[in-house]
Amino acid sequence: MTANDRPEAPAALPRDEAAAFRASNASNEFRQARLGKLEAMKRLGVNPYPYRFERTALAAGIEQEFAELPVGETTDKSVRICGRIRAIRNSGMFIDLHDQSGKIQVFCHKDYMTPEQIELVKLLDLGDMLGVTGLVRRTPRGELTVNASEVTVLAKALLPLPEKYHGLSDLETRYRQRYLDLIMNPESRETLRKRSLIIAAMRSFLIERGFLEVETPMLHTIAGGATARPFVTHHNTLDMDLFLRIAPELHLKRLIVGGLSDKVFEINRNFRNEGVSPRHNPEFTMMELYWAFADYNDIRTLVEDMVAHAAIAANGTTKVMVGANEIEFAGPWARRSMIDLVKDETGVDFNMIDTAEAARDAAKRLGVKIEGHENWGQAVEAVFGDKVEHTLIQPTHVMDHPLDISPLTKVHRDNPRLVERFETVVNGIELTNAYSELTDPQDQFDRFAEQMKQRDQGDDEAQQLDVDFITALEYGLPPTGGLGVGIDRLVMMLTNSPAIRDVIAFPTMRPAT
Repeated sequence: MTANDRPEAPAALPRDEAAAFRASNASNEFRQARLGKLEAMKRLGVNPYPYRFERTALAAGIEQEFAELPVGETTDKSVRICGRIRAIRNSGMFIDLHDQSGKIQVFCHKDYMTPEQIELVKLLDLGDMLGVTGLVRRTPRGELTVNASEVTVLAKALLPLPEKYHGLSDLETRYRQRYLDLIMNPESRETLRKRSLIIAAMRSFLIERGFLEVETPMLHTIAGGATARPFVTHHNTLDMDLFLRIAPELHLKRLIVGGLSDKVFEINRNFRNEGVSPRHNPEFTMMELYWAFADYNDIRTLVEDMVAHAAIAANGTTKVMVGANEIEFAGPWARRSMIDLVKDETGVDFNMIDTAEAARDAAKRLGVKIEGHENWGQAVEAVFGDKVEHTLIQPTHVMDHPLDISPLTKVHRDNPRLVERFETVVNGIELTNAYSELTDPQDQFDRFAEQMKQRDQGDDEAQQLDVDFITALEYGLPPTGGLGVGIDRLVMMLTNSPAIRDVIAFPTMRPAT
C-alpha cells in the first residue's frame, strides 16, 4: 500500500469538544472518587483492566444445578463466575452479581479470603465488572450464594449507574446510550435478544425450504427496487455519486435470471431518506425473497407459515399481545382486495371511477388530503391509508393494488387496472409487501418510463430507469413470486414494542446537544 492508497485518518475530536469532555470529567465528583479507588487498586498490585477471565458457570446454570440444595448447606463445587456488580451490602460482605443469564449472590468474608482480597473488596463500586472464584452454598435465609475465595476486578467502572429504584426511564438517554439501557432494563435486553431469535427463525425456515441466502450491494449506481428518496454518497476514486440501497429487489431478480438458485433471500439493511416516526427509521432491516415458478398466491401461504414460526420461536405461541389487542398469527389470514376494503369503509367504489380527476375528487369528498397531481391509483392508495389501514387489526392480506402504484408487478390476470400484489397489515401497520413479479421486459421499460415522467413532474421518490435490469429481463426471468418483510416492524409486534427505536439497538438520532 502506498501513501496515496491509505484511507484518510478520521477527524480528531474537535478541540472545544475535547476540552468540554475533560472539564466535565474533572467536575464529576463521583468519577473522581472512583479514580481514587482505581489508583488504590493499582497500589495493591491489581490490574483493573485485565486481559481475560476463565468463566466456568452462569448464574442461571448454578440456580438450575443446585435448585434442590438444602438451606444452610455448602457444596464442594468450586465455580468461576463473572458479571456486573448491581448491589453491595454490609460493606461489601454481600454482592449481587449479574451476568447475561441472571443474578447470583456473592459472599465476601475474611474467613475465606486473604487480607489483600478483603482490601480489594472495599474498593469495589456498583457497576464494576467482577470475576469470582468460590464454593456454592445455600445461606440460612435460602439464598443461593458463592462463597468467594478470590475476586478479580475485570473492569473498574468510572461512572455510576442510574439510581437503582428509578432505573433509566428517559427515552432519549435509553436510545442514545443503549449500553446503559441494556445494563439497567432487562426488558430492553429481552427485546433485542428476541430480535435475534426472530431473525434466526426466519433464516432457518427459509433454508429448510430450499432458499439460498445471498448478499447484494449496498452501494447502487441507480436507486431502484422501491419508491423512496435515497441517501447519496460519493466515491472519491471513481469520482461518482452512489446511492445507499433503498431495496435489494433488482439485484436479487438478476440472480434468479442467472440461475444461481430458483429460491433466493437476503436479510438486508436498507436506507431511505425519509422522516423519523414510531414506525420509521432511516436505516432498517428487511427480509426479501424471490421464488421462481411461483406467484403471489404461493407467497401468501409462505409468509403466514414463516411469521407463525417466528412468533413461536420468540414467544412459544402464535398468539401475541400487540398494544391492547391479542393478535393470532396462525394462518390462514384474512384476504381482501384494497378496492373492496375502501368500498366497505367509505361506500365509494373506485372500480366505478374512470379518471384520475374523478378519483381525486372522491378522495377530497372523503376528507383525504390530496396534493392535486395524484393518478387514479395514488388516490385509491391515499384513501386506503387514511380511512382503512388503521382499522385492520388481525393479520390481513390487502390484495390487488392499483397498477399506477406498482411499477414492478404483473398486471392482475382478471383486471388490467390492478396488479397481483398484496401488503399484509397487522394492528394497523404494514408488515409485508409481495408481488407476482413483472417479467415482461417491454412492459417493465414502459413502467419505468412512466415513473421517469413522474420524477420530471417533481416526484423525487419515483423510480429511476435501470437499463441493465431491463437487459437482464430480456434474457428471461421466469414467473416469480417476491416478498419483503419489515424485520423491525415484525419484532415490534412479536415483542409488543410501541416504537421502532425500541427494537433497533442503535436508532438514528440527532447528536446530543
